[in-house]
Amino acid sequence: MSSKIKIAGTIAEMKSLRREMRGSVGFVPTMGYLHEGHISLTRQARKENDHVVASIFVNPTQFGPKEDFKTYPRDIDRDLALLKDTTDVVFIPENAEEMYPPKYNTWVIVDGITEPLEGQCRPGHFKGVSTVVAKLFNIVEPTRAYFGQKDAQQAKVLQKMVKDLNMNLDVIVCATIREPDGLAMSSRNTYLNPHERKAATVLSQSLMLAQNLWQKGERDADIIRGKMTELINKEPLAKIEYVSIADDETLHELNTIDTPALVSLAVKVGKTRLIDNITLK
Repeated sequence: MSSKIKIAGTIAEMKSLRREMRGSVGFVPTMGYLHEGHISLTRQARKENDHVVASIFVNPTQFGPKEDFKTYPRDIDRDLALLKDTTDVVFIPENAEEMYPPKYNTWVIVDGITEPLEGQCRPGHFKGVSTVVAKLFNIVEPTRAYFGQKDAQQAKVLQKMVKDLNMNLDVIVCATIREPDGLAMSSRNTYLNPHERKAATVLSQSLMLAQNLWQKGERDADIIRGKMTELINKEPLAKIEYVSIADDETLHELNTIDTPALVSLAVKVGKTRLIDNITLK
């Protein structure tokens, strides 16, 4: 591991640094404003690879017209300070044109698994995610890439893309890192005021409720969805976008939980949209 973190601002610089690396490369793509969840990924990458590369790029193509692209939190100096102990190279494209030059017109679209849940609520979101990640994989050429379970559907989409396009790397999905009160760590948590921050714990509470019901033998997905919805609706600051219990592979909604299931939800707390999930298996 190098004593000083190296920064690449262009694709050419990143490729040049990549050519110097011998052995395996672990890669953690991020949109910055990092927290312990991201750093847990770089730590895992450090354990399993000879070199670690992270990227910081707030990708405009995965934000809808009414989403928070302009206000998404950014603090490069803070991010670099957090990465310094685990990461050798950070790729920070100096502007959006570096990744999407004029007349850019090529997209990676994963069908099927992108349609429910986040795909339904955020049309075009996964087209932006899969395209930018495919580009990053081509630029960095990692041996392994690391993503958090909090974005479970995203991780599944990227695993599918890698498999279908015969990309030469492994996608590793690491456990969600939570605050002491259960809230999943997210860069968007910084938007929450103190009242909303307290209210946001209702997401993890509803997931724990689902897990408890399942552990006690409840297999009727509608009953569990109903109890989760009831609990969230008791919180006046929370507004449900979806509560889902779906097949862990296809993401088709289940009536009976007779297969590994992804329990996931999207809830607006005040103006902040939060997602979380657990797997029952």
